[in-house]
Amino acid sequence: MPATLRVRRRWRPAAAGRSPIDSGTEVGKKRSKSTMGSLVELVAIVIVALGLALGIQAFVIKPYRIPSGSMEPTLAIGQRVLVNRLGMDFGKPHVGEVAVFHPPEGAEQQLCGPAPHMVRPGGPPCSEPEPKKSGSVNFIKRIVAGPGDEISIVEGHVIRNGVREHDSYIRPCPGVSECNFRTPVKIPAGHWFMMGDNRGASDDSRYWGPVPTSWIIGEAIATYWPPDRIGIF
Repeated sequence: MPATLRVRRRWRPAAAGRSPIDSGTEVGKKRSKSTMGSLVELVAIVIVALGLALGIQAFVIKPYRIPSGSMEPTLAIGQRVLVNRLGMDFGKPHVGEVAVFHPPEGAEQQLCGPAPHMVRPGGPPCSEPEPKKSGSVNFIKRIVAGPGDEISIVEGHVIRNGVREHDSYIRPCPGVSECNFRTPVKIPAGHWFMMGDNRGASDDSRYWGPVPTSWIIGEAIATYWPPDRIGIF
C-alpha cells in the first residue's frame, strides 16, 4: 500500500503589529484614495474646460441668435451665427462683411445725430454719428460703406462712390419709399454704414447713421443652426 504523502505548509509568523486582515484594509484605503483622486481630477478638467469655453466665448468666438427678418434672405429668424470677436484686435472692418455691433442709443426710435431728429425717405440718409452707443443692444447688419465713401440708396441698391454694389444677396424693394435715399452723403472718418439685406424691412444706418469702429463687436464667420443652413460666410 503506497504511503500517503502529507504536504505541510511552512508556518510563518505574522509580522508584528499586523493582523491577517491588515493587507485587505490597506488595499481598500488605496482604492478609496485612487477613486477620490480621479474625482478631483475630473472636477478640475471640467472647471478648466468651462473656463476655456467661457474665455473663448468672451474674447474669441461668440454665438448669436438672429431675432428679426432684417437680414433675410441671408439670415432667417432664429438662425444662429458665430462671430469672430478676436479679428477686431488684429484688423479692421471691410465693406461687404456681416457684422455684429452696438447701435446708437436712439436707434430703436430711428433718431439721427447728436441733435436727435428723424430722416425722411427720398432725401439723404442719416450721416450724422450719434455720440452715445446702446450698451445693452446688439444689431447684425452688412457693412455697405466705410470712411470717406459717398453713398446714396436707389430702390434698395447702394450706390457707393458712383458704383452700384454687387448685391445678389439682398431682397430688393422697388417702388418702396423706404428704399430710396437718393441724395448722396459722405461717411465720416472712422465710421461705417450698416444696412440689412432685407432692404425694405430693416432698421439701419439709413435712419440712425454710421457707427464708429469701436462699436463693432466682430464679423459673422459662420452659421451653425439650423442644420440645413450650416455654412461659412
